[in-house]
Amino acid sequence: MSAQGPGQALFAFVRHWSRRTAAVADQGRLVLVGEAVHSLAEHGTETTVNAIAVEIGLDQSGASRLVKAAIEAGYLSMEASRNDGRRREVSLTAAGRSMLDQAHRWQEQVFDQLTAGWSEKRRSEFQAAMGDLIDRSHRMHAPRGG
Repeated sequence: MSAQGPGQALFAFVRHWSRRTAAVADQGRLVLVGEAVHSLAEHGTETTVNAIAVEIGLDQSGASRLVKAAIEAGYLSMEASRNDGRRREVSLTAAGRSMLDQAHRWQEQVFDQLTAGWSEKRRSEFQAAMGDLIDRSHRMHAPRGG
């Protein structure tokens, strides 16, 4: 690894994993939108296209295209909101939950391969540090009240 700071290393790692063949990238986008819907639902947030766009950092039209593709693939469904009939809510289908389960198994396999030879302590410390980075990132980018 070349001499670089920890921030550069983090973003090099992210870039590395974001570069995939078209087939893997397409599936990755479906997983991304499925993860967003799952996360929003877990946090009790209405799962509108606009909320999904914010969750994954895309504009509304980009998120709408992702949602449409995931609906066509059978991973998501869209229905009138229970809170406001003028709004549409997105949810995971059984196939979408299965797709996420498969993606999570693959992610664990990749992590196991990348950390082969690491002690359990090092693996758990790295996992905790990643969790801390994610939590801090969410707090940094959360809307401020006022």
